[in-house]
Amino acid sequence: MGQVLKCVSPIDGSVFAEREVLTKEAAFGAAEKARAAQKDWAALPLSERAELVMAGVAAVGAMNDEIVPELAHMMGRPVRYGGEFGGFNERASHMASIAEEALAEIQVGEDETFKRYIKRIPHGVVFVVAPWNYPYMTAINTVAPALIAGNTVVLKHATQTLLVGERMAKAFHAAGVPEDVFQNVFLSHEVTNDLISGNAFDFVNFTGSVGGGQAMERAAAGTFTGVGTELGGKDPGYVMEDADLEAAVDTLIDGAMFNSGQCCCGIERIYVHESLFDVFVEKAAAIVNGYKLGNPLEESTTLGPMANVRFAQEVRAQIDEAVAAGATAHIDLFAEDDGGAYVTPQILTNVTHDMRVMRDESFGPVVGIMKVSSDEEAISLMNDSEFGLTASLWTKDLDRAAWVGDQIETGTVFMNRADYLDPGLCWTGCKNTGRGGGLSVIGYHNLTRPKSYHLRKVTA
Repeated sequence: MGQVLKCVSPIDGSVFAEREVLTKEAAFGAAEKARAAQKDWAALPLSERAELVMAGVAAVGAMNDEIVPELAHMMGRPVRYGGEFGGFNERASHMASIAEEALAEIQVGEDETFKRYIKRIPHGVVFVVAPWNYPYMTAINTVAPALIAGNTVVLKHATQTLLVGERMAKAFHAAGVPEDVFQNVFLSHEVTNDLISGNAFDFVNFTGSVGGGQAMERAAAGTFTGVGTELGGKDPGYVMEDADLEAAVDTLIDGAMFNSGQCCCGIERIYVHESLFDVFVEKAAAIVNGYKLGNPLEESTTLGPMANVRFAQEVRAQIDEAVAAGATAHIDLFAEDDGGAYVTPQILTNVTHDMRVMRDESFGPVVGIMKVSSDEEAISLMNDSEFGLTASLWTKDLDRAAWVGDQIETGTVFMNRADYLDPGLCWTGCKNTGRGGGLSVIGYHNLTRPKSYHLRKVTA
């Protein structure tokens, strides 16, 4: 028996699922099947490809009663939140609805002598490496538009959510998407590296850690394979003096704590104008003290365990270091905190950017809150990060928010909302958050290549 991937449930530390990885030969064979199937798939009418993809999406939705508890077992999200199908369907539906326009030929001009235009051509075989925190929604961001655009897709999912890719492939195949067109694979890091460096794929989309993204780029070096990445984040919120305070507290604290803080665009640092600071912190602590930490399979649980004990220990280490350096912790230890995957959510004040909790990605239920006196101070602090995914601004003044947003080094600027992905907008980042862009028209552009036609007419 070869190497086996094991999903260890954060609920109780038991092995929930395991799968054997493909050998190098079998993995290359899967990529070759995808390449052989791609031309026939791309030859189908765009509308037919979109219909098949949406049928696959619907088939995933039909599995939701099984998927929700399965996700709780694999990564700890409470069943009360109902899974991810709403966002999964919204994103796929939007990409299907804009496909014809996004992939349309660009007409440059035609006269008696020439016809000129640009086509969008699918890359070929797209390799999607998806993360565990929102395993269905993050995967569909690329899977749906890649297939609709005429690519074939090979999906490798995170070990923590081992069964997600398998379910997606089963649903899509049942809906009529050919098996070689959309494949789920179980791979070791070594074989993944071999596939990318061996030019098995034409485009790679990776969502995960900075180190993982660097490994993808190293593997692709010299192959001229495109690599799109969404990596770490340390997303800020800024509450201005004219903000709707109740809405700001509710949304930003939910953005920091939902899914046990394990959100790509979760709020990890908050800057509050000095006139609102004390009441903001008081209200934030009251919200967090109302959470119920516990078994995610129980309907009363509002905060489940973190996906892995290792992740939980990093959060505890950041909190302990901050407190030792002078930070104030506002939440007492929850009785359900077991020192393992079940972590007390925490709010910290008296924090500085010398502390790791305000610099390093926490990806857990902790947020630091700092007092600021001006837009300029807030902008400087928000930009004092190696990451740039989203920033959340709270004010009644749209022009002010737009001006502040122009100064922030980030991929998305939110005003009076946070922790949401609008499929009509490009999902992108800067700095160590990575490069590329998903969803929107730009998502289609990144999953295709331009091909120019300069046709001279015979006029003799």
